[in-house]
Amino acid sequence: MNQMSKISTDGAQDAAARKPRRRWSRRQGGIAAIALVVALGGVWKLVDKPQAQAQGAQIASVGVSAPLQRAVTQWDEYVGRFAPSQTVDIRPRVSGAVTAIHFQDGDYVRKGQLLFTIDQRPFRAALAEARASVASARSALLLAKNDYARVQRLTGDEAVSASEVDSLRSRLQAAQAELAGAQARERSRALDVEFTQVRAPISGRVSDRRVDIGNLVSGAEGNGATLLTTVNKLDPIYFNFDASEALYLKSQRDQADGGLVEVRLQDEADYRHKGRLDFTDNGLDPRSGTIRIRAVFANPDNFLTPGMFGNMRLANGGQASALLVPDTAIQSDQARKTVLVVGKDDSVAAKPVELGPVVDGLRIIRSGLDPQDRVVITNVEAAMPGAKVATRPATIRPAPPPVTPVDSVAPAAAQATFAR
Repeated sequence: MNQMSKISTDGAQDAAARKPRRRWSRRQGGIAAIALVVALGGVWKLVDKPQAQAQGAQIASVGVSAPLQRAVTQWDEYVGRFAPSQTVDIRPRVSGAVTAIHFQDGDYVRKGQLLFTIDQRPFRAALAEARASVASARSALLLAKNDYARVQRLTGDEAVSASEVDSLRSRLQAAQAELAGAQARERSRALDVEFTQVRAPISGRVSDRRVDIGNLVSGAEGNGATLLTTVNKLDPIYFNFDASEALYLKSQRDQADGGLVEVRLQDEADYRHKGRLDFTDNGLDPRSGTIRIRAVFANPDNFLTPGMFGNMRLANGGQASALLVPDTAIQSDQARKTVLVVGKDDSVAAKPVELGPVVDGLRIIRSGLDPQDRVVITNVEAAMPGAKVATRPATIRPAPPPVTPVDSVAPAAAQATFAR
């Protein structure tokens, strides 16, 4: 009985001891499983990280092309204003009342065409008086000549004293001078009559009349005379502009183009008016550092009008071979301008360049680029200096800007009504 109890007690103690062991084993197993999962996760991250990096760093595909080589004409641009080749203020040379006007405002007149008539009656009367004075002086001269000739015949007989001969000679000379003075006054009065007809001194377009019939006008000297109208010669017409010292020196050193210029007006997209340089001032303005230059343009239809602004370009250097790339391929690195080029190992590098003007969407590269360079021209934003890229051939093509119709830039109408 005691033995059985002992055995039972020992068995219960063994069972109680095995339960904690089982719990501890389960706990160790759980910990081991967690450690294994963490270890596998770390290994997976180590294995997967390069793959993720490789996926994130996929090689960009860009289009490359050698710079386009073309012969171009480079121009310098200026802004100037048209001016008449001749302009004359029409002023009277005699005073009087205007009796007739012989033109319409804005007409085209020819040299010598009658414009105004001033009352001629006072001047014709003065001319008649001057002619009478000439006749009187001519009669006095004839009498003096006869008296002097008669005295000369008697001089040999000593019938006339020397003093009387001298007196008659003096009278003859005075009569000659009086006739000359009378004739000069006659010509002056005849000019006054002629000046009562105010004529156009040049051919051109006349402005509006500043006086009407019946107005009194003054024929004082200089600007004191009354302004009647103005006449501008429009064919040819001048284009005046100012150039800086640097551009002036540049144009002076290279005059192979003969000074050809082109002008476009405010509402024009292309340079359709052709001309040539006509005049350069004899010195630079010390205050502005610029020099005044003039070009001349044919204007047979008188379309170009004095006072109009224009954008002028002057060819410099004639034609020259240039390298061109799309303007979109140019990048800015602070103050520098760069283009991206791809080397033989397909790595991208940035090349500093000096830029020129834009020609049909293509930028002229003055320096910094070689004809053999492979320039990135498409997908430029995906190319990074130092990175490798996948290249594909691309083509550089000029893209002429669309010609803007004249009506598209004309001022909009202020009002509109239904057509009648």
